[in-house]
Order: sequence, then structure tokens, then C-alpha cells
Amino acid sequence: MPAPIKGSLRSSAVVPAKSSAGSYTKFSDKLTSSITDIVKIIEQHKEMIDTIQEIAIELTSSIGSLHTLTVKYARTANQILDGLLPILRNLPIIPKNIMQLLTNLESVTQKIIDNEATTVKTITDVQSGLRTGDVNKIKGHATQLQAVSKTLTAMLPK
Repeated sequence: MPAPIKGSLRSSAVVPAKSSAGSYTKFSDKLTSSITDIVKIIEQHKEMIDTIQEIAIELTSSIGSLHTLTVKYARTANQILDGLLPILRNLPIIPKNIMQLLTNLESVTQKIIDNEATTVKTITDVQSGLRTGDVNKIKGHATQLQAVSKTLTAMLPK
């Protein structure tokens, strides 16, 4: 039966060993030194890390509120356009560029409404992950957030 291993925290020093290989540096000492360095770096940047987290939480909250407001007004505009467009299409006095503008507006409002569930889930998951420190809840949403940004950017007037 092997002898029990006793843990100790030592600096990264060469430890004389009684073997045919001579002296050597123990892996555990190297790892301990690296972990100690990592802890120091985290402690040095703790305030910055915490501040970034707080800002990210506030940004997701703001984006969530903005999204709720956008969807509310998109639904209203979409309902108006759904009733108005069929009537306006039959009136010859409505210029084509106005009809195109209204049709584009209806399309944009519909895209906002169609993406509501996905956007809400993404915002909720990211905010939950930020609040609980659960990186797994945040990780998968970077691509989704990029897609939301891309969709919104595409809807902006040129």
C-alpha cells in the first residue's frame, strides 16, 4: 500500500530528490505557483470584473425594457397597418412610394413581433446568468445576441 500523500503549499523551487535522476521541480509546486499568480491577478482586477458584471446586468435590464416597449408599439403599428394597407392599396390617390413605405413598416413591425419570444428568452437567460454567475447560461447566447443585433441593424434606415 502506498504511503499517504501530504499536501503542502510551496513556492516554485527545485526540490532535492533522492532518486537516480537527481534534483527536480515538482509539478505540484509549479501548479501551486501558477494558481497563486492567478488568484493575485483576479484580486488585482476584482473591482473591474465586478463593475463589468454590474454594467452588463444593467444593460440587459435596459435592453429588456427597450424590447418590451418596442414590441408594444410594434404590435399597435402592425394592427393599424393590417387594417389600413388593404384599404390604401385600392385607392389610386396614394403614391407608390408611400405604399412602399407603409409596406416596409409593416414588415419591420412583424419581424419585431416574430422575434419577441427568442429575444425575451435570450435577455432573460443572459441576465439570470450574470446575476447568478452561471457562465453556461451566458455562453450559448453570444451568437443569439449577435443575430438580434444583426437583425436590428438590418432594419435601420440606410
